[in-house]
Amino acid sequence: MAQKARVTTKKVKDRWRAKEWYKVYAPDMFSRMQLGETPADSPGAVMGRITEATVQDLTGDFSKMHIKLKFKVYDIRGLDAHTTFVGHDLTSDYIRRLTRRKRTKTDTVVKVVTKDGWTMAIKPMAVSEQRIQASQETAVRRIMDEEIRKAAAESTIGEFVRKLIMGELSRAVSDASRKIVPIKRIEVRKSEVLAIGRMPVPGEETPINAPEPKEEEPAEPESSAEEKPVEGETNGAPAVKGKEAPAEAEDEASKPGEGADEASESEGEGKR
Repeated sequence: MAQKARVTTKKVKDRWRAKEWYKVYAPDMFSRMQLGETPADSPGAVMGRITEATVQDLTGDFSKMHIKLKFKVYDIRGLDAHTTFVGHDLTSDYIRRLTRRKRTKTDTVVKVVTKDGWTMAIKPMAVSEQRIQASQETAVRRIMDEEIRKAAAESTIGEFVRKLIMGELSRAVSDASRKIVPIKRIEVRKSEVLAIGRMPVPGEETPINAPEPKEEEPAEPESSAEEKPVEGETNGAPAVKGKEAPAEAEDEASKPGEGADEASESEGEGKR
């Protein structure tokens, strides 16, 4: 009876120990930097996972810490998970700092296709220095649409992402929009990849890095008072105040024997 009273406990399998850690890497456009690690019990569970990283994390540029990039896992090799770029976003606090009172924020959505077949939805934002009319907003939207479509058609996905996050696209759109109305700032607040085109070949795209800081030219050392030339100084000899002695007198003074010989000859002629 005592044996029947014993209850056999079922062993619980530890699912956490059965998982493995997969290293997640950025695309070639960011030099395949490691974004982090993610646990999974099978490679299929890692496929399609999305991870985020700021531009500062990838390039070291502190001024781009408000830009968040999104990457999606599309390929797994062993315990390495490789990702592709699927979009970016700006932090909410950065957008709030741009939008102030007595300014007009103009938003639009532009659907573009890059040179290598990537389809993306771009959402720019224009902030004017003062309140503007509805007709001016329409003109600014038209200019943003034209400039963004033009930049995408001339660029591959890597080149277009570089223009997005490094501010080249915003500057081009801002310069074109200033012809209509004074613009305070233009930012691409969000982008999203709708369809993936041709994947870049490894080594084809130039990695996106932070711009190198400009080297300051060393200041020329100021000459001391002793090194400054004095007026009238020639060939390194100090200038003499007053009347300058003729060069012939200096030559005669430098020869001590010649003056004594001339004096002795004049004394001999007087005795004769």
